[in-house]
Amino acid sequence: MKYQTKRIAMISEHASPLADLGGVDTGGQNVYVAQLARHLAAQGYMVDVYTRKDDNKLADVVNWVPGVRVMHIKAGPVANVIKEDLLQYMDEFRKNMLKFILKERISYSLVHANFFMSALVAIGIKEELGIPFAVTFHALGHVRRIHQAEADKFPVERLAIEEMAVKKADHIIAECPQDKEDLIKYYKANESKISIVPCGFSAGEFNPMDKEAARRILGLPQDERIILQLGRMVPRKGVDNVIEALSQVNVKNKRVRLVIVGGECEELEEETCPEFARLLNIARKHGIVDRVTFAGRKNRNVLKYYYSASDLFITTPWYEPFGITPLEAMACGTPVVGSNVGGIKYSVEDGETGVLVSPNNPTELANKVSELLTDEALLEQMSENAIERVNRLFTWANVAAQISNIYRKLTPVAKMVQKRSQAA
Repeated sequence: MKYQTKRIAMISEHASPLADLGGVDTGGQNVYVAQLARHLAAQGYMVDVYTRKDDNKLADVVNWVPGVRVMHIKAGPVANVIKEDLLQYMDEFRKNMLKFILKERISYSLVHANFFMSALVAIGIKEELGIPFAVTFHALGHVRRIHQAEADKFPVERLAIEEMAVKKADHIIAECPQDKEDLIKYYKANESKISIVPCGFSAGEFNPMDKEAARRILGLPQDERIILQLGRMVPRKGVDNVIEALSQVNVKNKRVRLVIVGGECEELEEETCPEFARLLNIARKHGIVDRVTFAGRKNRNVLKYYYSASDLFITTPWYEPFGITPLEAMACGTPVVGSNVGGIKYSVEDGETGVLVSPNNPTELANKVSELLTDEALLEQMSENAIERVNRLFTWANVAAQISNIYRKLTPVAKMVQKRSQAA
């Protein structure tokens, strides 16, 4: 087999780069894998993304974009399975991925695992083929347990798998300083093999546009202040916190509307979407249903219009390993009001590109929103600062360059391991 130092296998067992976004199990990791793969390919890498086959209509191998293939691996039923129930199928995933690699005689220089279950597969691939692996966890079980307690439905084995992956990984990619601190604190990770590389945004997808034009395209009112919540509709995202805050927002002579983008489908129904029903009842309780627009799930190509149509983007999760939506909002020139947690406190510069608030504190959030919406000059300055900051620090091209540097450092390890395995 010809050895190629720029052939990479990415594993993302539940988050396919081809998936529609906005559902319970689709979000930031899907974007991360898709954009990183594309931008690595632009730098000359050949990238194969291995993900679980959940639909018979999917081809086993999809030539997605130049330099990137998506491999659909049989693991469990060929149907949608929530990620909390996928661990039992990872042994089958590993065996079928290994079978495919050997059958096709592919020689990878590195495996990049995403999430703890992918890391478990990568450990097995390393043991079988001697290929080193890097891991981006995207979320950590210990941190999730702290915030979700009994609501966390992942199997208890998750923590032990993460601890093993931390030990066996050749490198760990933390998405922000908080992520690195958590890896060291809860998993005793070796600091010398951790690099902080953030998520990014695509300038081709997200850039400033005229607010009035964006509102016309979406059919949103021109005479209201609009605050936007966009992302997965799950309790930990704190959408209820934003709805409650809206009931306390006070802006003279201006009606304030909350637009919520996300959910399982474009037309949300209480009978089929329990989280939507819960949030709608909160709006009813506070008498603000007429000021809350549930837009449902939207295709990625229209998200920039929602960001651009808004005066503020609000994201107040309980915790957030990184959070890509604040970057996308800032790229469109929309200041962000975000929770002072995880990656948000890293990407949002408090007082410059937006403001940071405590999670689960609707009164504090309402006060900050009211202050910002009554200070046009400050909003304008924050908009300019936001555009400058994300383009300087958070483009996917910049992220891919940093990841590529990590790969190159690990490549000599790959060559040495392969020589040993060939000699044996």
